[in-house]
Amino acid sequence: MLALVDWLIILAYVVLTVIIGLSYKNKSSKSLTDYFLSGRQMPWVVAGLSMVATTFAADTPLAVTELVGKAGISGNWLWWNFLIGGMLTTLFFAHLWRRSGVLTEVELLDIRYSGKVATFLRGFKAIYLGLFMNGLIIAWVNLALMSIIEVFFGLHGQTLMIIMISAMLVAVLYSTLSGLWGVAVTDVVQFVIAMTGSIVLAVLVINSDKIGGIEGLKAQLPQGALSFFPRIGGESTGEVLTISLGAFLAYGLFQWWASWYPGAEPGGGGYIAQRMMSTKNERHSVFATLLFQITHYTLRPWPWILVGLAALVLYPGLDQEHFRLAYVYAMRDFLPAGLKGLLLVAFLAAYMSTISTQLNFGASVLTNDFYLLLTKKKLPPRQQVNVARIITLVLVLVSIYFTTIINTISGVWSFIIECGAGLGMVLILRWYWWRVSAWSELAAMVTPFIVYAVGRFALGWVFPKTYFLTIGVTTVVWILTTFLTPPTDRQKLLEFYRRVRPGGWWAPIAKEAGLEVKGPGWQLFVAWMSAVVMGYSTLFWIGSLILHQWHDLFVYSVTFILGFGFFVKFFKIGYNV
Repeated sequence: MLALVDWLIILAYVVLTVIIGLSYKNKSSKSLTDYFLSGRQMPWVVAGLSMVATTFAADTPLAVTELVGKAGISGNWLWWNFLIGGMLTTLFFAHLWRRSGVLTEVELLDIRYSGKVATFLRGFKAIYLGLFMNGLIIAWVNLALMSIIEVFFGLHGQTLMIIMISAMLVAVLYSTLSGLWGVAVTDVVQFVIAMTGSIVLAVLVINSDKIGGIEGLKAQLPQGALSFFPRIGGESTGEVLTISLGAFLAYGLFQWWASWYPGAEPGGGGYIAQRMMSTKNERHSVFATLLFQITHYTLRPWPWILVGLAALVLYPGLDQEHFRLAYVYAMRDFLPAGLKGLLLVAFLAAYMSTISTQLNFGASVLTNDFYLLLTKKKLPPRQQVNVARIITLVLVLVSIYFTTIINTISGVWSFIIECGAGLGMVLILRWYWWRVSAWSELAAMVTPFIVYAVGRFALGWVFPKTYFLTIGVTTVVWILTTFLTPPTDRQKLLEFYRRVRPGGWWAPIAKEAGLEVKGPGWQLFVAWMSAVVMGYSTLFWIGSLILHQWHDLFVYSVTFILGFGFFVKFFKIGYNV
């Protein structure tokens, strides 16, 4: 199926990736800060694009294609709603993460909370995020790559697993040797390759004889499939996303702040926080995160959406359960020799950027917040890096095991969202309310698992009933826990406030520290809402331009100008970075 030129392109990509990674080996081996945070010297453009590349995994184009196949363009609101929380993270938290000076997201617990419960929470969360959740994420990315290879090459079983492991080992090679510098720089190259491949495929498919360009595509699709917005209530038509009022409230008003989800954690977390903390200063942290939000939500999805829309015409007999594979079928059917290799390289790039980041992040918390915390060993900096490399290999083995036991990607997504419901508000308020303690966060982490199990298996409920139940009970539990347990040690709170200087409800601590509570003022809230308007206007402006919807293009031009103008004005007033 692949010509010699395709194999040469794939080989050239693998060699280039390894060379880039190896070139940063010495730069990243001096200490854990150099290895996991690039010595806190990363420019905002590299950090921002690295975030985008990580969220562009092998499964992402397939997932978007599946959403479009089920409900047209509007099906993407299942993840577009996270833009609201993403802009919140950009304006209210990016500078705080950089200012905190911690090595990992989990280390924040050590400077924010006190007592044995804080130590336990730090170790527990390191295992939970670094091993369990990270293993699940890598496993679903592995499954996506295997699905692509299976369709493209007709391979199955053991052979398929060997190819997947080989691709993973390439990512392991450069990520373990080069640390975050090599991962991030390689991410930028991989993102350019992946997006180029996606755009090329979209252009070829849309301009094919079977589609006949944008106007030909529009003529062959029901109008509902081209709608940017879902229908609330009523009967589902299969042409446009039709959701109940409860589901709309869950997605639009709750999910973006209430749920923990990798890459969209309320207040930032995971590899997003890692990139924030790796930047040169607070200003770079904010702009890196802003670049990520704009690129991730507004620019990147359109080539995939176009292929998904075309697939509705090209593969009408494909059932919804397997519609995600239509993207791979389009690659197989419309790409000539050379471009097949380019698209496969694009998927390998997307895969490796995600795998290398997840391995680096997982190793960071397992090394810094579990191994070194548990053993209390004072290892030299270079030996600490060697420990991190060994832990990375352990994480690879765990991820391969998870890959063999999970069956569906969507099942993992659903599990993660529902079992993190209610945790988000604690992750937000721990920065802005002094009374939140380690007990609060621990209660908010554990409660969703119990409530979800009761709702799903004892009551027989499904989403969104289980989701609202979990959010409600978890919120009540963590608030009660907050007031029924001792607060964080006063000295720890004073140290945290002097170090991070957050705004919000810190008046008693600020007064004792002899400092004034500053921000966030109302101007920053206006900037946040303006950024949300600006983001969605950009998203729909690009869509209207592509689909030749000229009236809508004018409307979104006006809303973008207004959103951008208010954002710039109130960002400068309310956010002095």
